Amino acid sequence: MLTACDLETDEVSGLLAGADDYITKPFSLSVLRARVAALLRRTESKSCHVIFSGKYKLDADHYKFFCESEEISVSITEFKLLSLLMENAGHVLSKEQILSLLWDNEGNFVDENILPVNISRLRAKIERDPKNPETIRTVHGIGYIWNGGV
Repeated sequence: MLTACDLETDEVSGLLAGADDYITKPFSLSVLRARVAALLRRTESKSCHVIFSGKYKLDADHYKFFCESEEISVSITEFKLLSLLMENAGHVLSKEQILSLLWDNEGNFVDENILPVNISRLRAKIERDPKNPETIRTVHGIGYIWNGGV
């Protein structure tokens, strides 16, 4: 906020109302520029969307997935699936939830095997033993859960 109201109660009210900063007149133009630059730096750092889970890292800004420091090549569909699972780590996502969020936005039929096929491809890329998965676990009769922090 940039204002002529310089009482402490005005400043407190402005900040409580949601202002990021409160500057009263008269003000220095160089101080105003510095405060704006600081605010822009804070918002720029928030724009980066990286998810860490145990040894895994998903960089949503660059569409990259890493296990420890090694990049693992994944398709865009696999990336979206990883993103959804990692954002909901520790929570079971039903097959229907995943299908509706990633594939079927129009109410069109989606092959029911599309999800297990993509899960299987991901497991082949990230699990030590894809036949006994630890990272992407199946909750039988319900769906899948990301357990990558183990």
